[in-house]
Amino acid sequence: MTQVDDKTYAELEQIAARYPEPRSGLLPMLHLVQSAHGRITPEGIEACADILGISAADVSGVATFYTMYKRRPVGDYHVGVCTNTLCAVMGGDAIFSRLKDHLDVGNDETTPDGKITLEHIECNAACDYAPVMMVNWEFMDNQTPESATQLVDDLRSGNEVRSTRGPRIVTWRQAERVLAGYPDGLVDEGPAAGPASLVGLRLARENDWKAPDSPGLETGAGAPSSTSEAEEGK
Repeated sequence: MTQVDDKTYAELEQIAARYPEPRSGLLPMLHLVQSAHGRITPEGIEACADILGISAADVSGVATFYTMYKRRPVGDYHVGVCTNTLCAVMGGDAIFSRLKDHLDVGNDETTPDGKITLEHIECNAACDYAPVMMVNWEFMDNQTPESATQLVDDLRSGNEVRSTRGPRIVTWRQAERVLAGYPDGLVDEGPAAGPASLVGLRLARENDWKAPDSPGLETGAGAPSSTSEAEEGK
């Protein structure tokens, strides 16, 4: 049994208190359970239910619906390989196959040393960087079977690894604590969007392109009527 300690219980209460309707805090509360226990545990479910005044069945229903919540222990680094359509045809399937052989694990399995959990995942909404991987929910863009293999080797060796967008890769439990709403101080280490995602915006500014006016639609109080006005109001 993995008991919920006093510190974790108090933080679960803090999360619930953030919301006018405490039950709205269930998702970040479950992330905090994973941060503390490495997975969703029965004890964590009971603690959430007790704090929110709902049944353990209600909490379990949420925890089993979303794939980011795990019922089995996760390794230090959750490596997700996108195998949705675009990433797959750009090399995602080959990357996933290589990593399964290299790590000697199957989908949603963890290496014996507890370092890497490998999972094929659905679209990461980063198709302009396909094929894409994520390590503890940080992007690793434009991957190849070779770069992916080097990545997991570096993680297992304890070498510092950074997302292709800047931030240092922390452990899965540390990342789960961030998802629970507790900052890790790394917010300024990487950009909010990469260059490929901003090409359209750059071209619009270079060519002074503006959104057309919508017939019959008033701009509205305080709303800019053009790109120029929006930039002036920054």
